[in-house]
Amino acid sequence: QVQLVESGGGLVQPGGSLRLSCAAPGIIFSSSVMSWYRQAPGKERERVAGVNIGGSTDYADSVKGRFTISRDNAKNTVHLQMNDLKPEDTAVYYCKAAGRSTYWGLGTQVTVSS
Repeated sequence: QVQLVESGGGLVQPGGSLRLSCAAPGIIFSSSVMSWYRQAPGKERERVAGVNIGGSTDYADSVKGRFTISRDNAKNTVHLQMNDLKPEDTAVYYCKAAGRSTYWGLGTQVTVSS
């Protein structure tokens, strides 16, 4: 059973930064579209950012200009650099790999609060 592993979440003050990482062992990483999603309490899971096989990226309007997704095919890892964090960014953040199969991680909590 393939399991993605997220890390890097935590508590940060508004305006602060965090860098999330997702390790994806056991999958054909270079052939997978990698994405970050988040789910806040009482809300549906939403897609935050994605990076395709060629390295092209896309972002939700709510995070454009503040978040940056990147992938390292040599290390089977995807990162999400989050800057200028806001209280509304508080959520559990999930990593998703979509290739021949789809895999999810268990999530990492991000809390933005003063």
